[in-house]
Amino acid sequence: MAAASPKVTVAIPTYNRADFLRQTLAGLVAQEFPRDHFEVLVIDNNSTDHTATVVAEFAAAQPAPRYLREEKQGLDYARNRAIAEARGEIIVFGDDDILMKPDWLAQMTVPLIADAATRKIGAVGGEVIPIFPDGLPHWIREWHAPLAFRADLGPIPAKHSPMGANLAFPTWVFAQLGPFHTALDRAAGNYFSGGDSEMIRRARAAGFEVWFAPAAAVQHQMPASRTTFRYASRHAFDSARSRVIDRAGQPGATGYFVSRLAGNLLKAFGFGSLALISTIGFQPGAAKQALVRAWRSCGYLYQIPRSILGKM
Repeated sequence: MAAASPKVTVAIPTYNRADFLRQTLAGLVAQEFPRDHFEVLVIDNNSTDHTATVVAEFAAAQPAPRYLREEKQGLDYARNRAIAEARGEIIVFGDDDILMKPDWLAQMTVPLIADAATRKIGAVGGEVIPIFPDGLPHWIREWHAPLAFRADLGPIPAKHSPMGANLAFPTWVFAQLGPFHTALDRAAGNYFSGGDSEMIRRARAAGFEVWFAPAAAVQHQMPASRTTFRYASRHAFDSARSRVIDRAGQPGATGYFVSRLAGNLLKAFGFGSLALISTIGFQPGAAKQALVRAWRSCGYLYQIPRSILGKM
């Protein structure tokens, strides 16, 4: 890369996943990218484990990760802290449990570096491939697959939104559009999501393209704790809630609420009945699938009245 290339900030928000974080930082140390052209920020969002110790293990790395403590609880508070602290002209956000190849950072940033003068690209998402070190139960398999939006580098249509686990923005996007929406935060005790897709939607509304970089793939580690019925059902419930909260401020929200309320009443009843039938028929996997879908509908039914009344 030429000396004039922009500097890149890699931001890793983290919460109580020190051992996974160690693997992610090891992958960043191995990046085939000019050492003086990127920095690594670790934003510790009130971890109670040995996160700080793990970051200190990489003090001799080039570049050494910069440790930041963000006490406002929530993923998007941590992301916004990274935006405030970043020294780079491009910010690449990664989860604290991703594994990457040595060319990952180069593949993620090439489109934005090439677009620096024209400023047509507002975000670039990389491929996210889930892996399951503890195994994957059959009943949950259909909900975990690579994004596969396209086979080559380029823009993707509005129906697709890259995942926040592997997502890059030029810093001027935040200067123009503002920071992440913290009402959609994932924090300790909930599985809210949507801050990344809401930012993507803002970028598109401002006329910017969103690109997908399949070669900038990461493996997203999904331990046994994320393949349980309890996790899947709570994630489904909170994901539905966050979609309603996100939609509340958009045009046409009333019509959306009415259709979702009616539709999910039927879905909750239908999937609940299917779960009962599957249980009676000694099909526990099918019963779990149906209950997770029913619980997602319950998330809509819970949040829609609260959003109409102006409550979280």
